Amino acid sequence: MSQGLQLDNLACTRGSRQLFCGLSLIVKPGELLRVRGANGAGKTSLLRMLCGLLLPTNGQVLWHGKPLHVQRDTMGQDLMYLGHAAALKDELSPLENLFDACALGGHTPTLPAALAALEGAGLRSHARTPARRLSQGQRRRSALARLALSQNAPLWILDEPFNALDIAANAWLTGLIEGHLKNAGMVVLTSHQDMPIASANQLDLTL
Repeated sequence: MSQGLQLDNLACTRGSRQLFCGLSLIVKPGELLRVRGANGAGKTSLLRMLCGLLLPTNGQVLWHGKPLHVQRDTMGQDLMYLGHAAALKDELSPLENLFDACALGGHTPTLPAALAALEGAGLRSHARTPARRLSQGQRRRSALARLALSQNAPLWILDEPFNALDIAANAWLTGLIEGHLKNAGMVVLTSHQDMPIASANQLDLTL
């Protein structure tokens, strides 16, 4: 397997408790992997392993056939990771937070592109409002707006991306994910909700 994301006999132990072991699967271009499980089952730990932020107790993660630890720079360019927290700076506006996050990821969007991303997220009128004044749902959409500017990152790893979203925001996010998959992108996400994503290439993993 030279293309895609591979989990090779992964195991995770936290303290004296083994969360999971023996996980082996492959996510190919155009495929979505949905990770489910009860709270504390290790879903977030698994996502962090896939990003190279947490070492597995056993096994390894491979990207395009090579272990993560030998290609951190490449993986950093190919990956878009959004955790379950919005991770916004309260004193900055959604527009400023978006530019800040993109800069940390190694690219700077144009102002029209950034505003279009926020408009898609339903935040055009709040583009310059300090994040501390946004609702929980607005904060979540502000963080997720980065996905609209990340179509060139082949792998998206998203921790509970549908949390705190209303019907319109759910449809917007679903469209972004479907578009990414159609362009041969790969998506790994956790979700407690039923997802209306129209993809025949969906894998399910329950921890």
